[in-house]
Amino acid sequence: MIVIDATGHVAGRLATAVAKKLLQGETVIVVNAEKAIVSGDRWTVLEHYEVKRYRGDVRSGPFFPRRADLILKRTVRGMLPYDHTIGRDAYHRLKCYVGVPKEYAEIKAEKVEAALRLKSNRFVTLSEIAGHMGSKVK
Repeated sequence: MIVIDATGHVAGRLATAVAKKLLQGETVIVVNAEKAIVSGDRWTVLEHYEVKRYRGDVRSGPFFPRRADLILKRTVRGMLPYDHTIGRDAYHRLKCYVGVPKEYAEIKAEKVEAALRLKSNRFVTLSEIAGHMGSKVK
């Protein structure tokens, strides 16, 4: 079991590292998912996620989440071969949380060095994206 603190990590780079660990058979828990960041101009990023949210039909999908932890989980799902059983099994070993739950508070959380390098000062946190899309949990 690996616990990763997503604070200050670039969401896409974190998702690739998490997906690799999941495919190797590890169980990965991501805490503070709302503090992960998406690089880019604020309004461009918010518009991109809003288009993802409202694509498709209300009844038949595709369905895109509003909560920050589920947005990160969906990002990791995009990096997995979800159409195959190995990808689905890996996806079920992933848990993402907003904040830090009591059972993981005393465990030392890891950092992913490759996901901490941000080349720009223009970014949006997943908490801000979730708030823009109407999430009640921020």
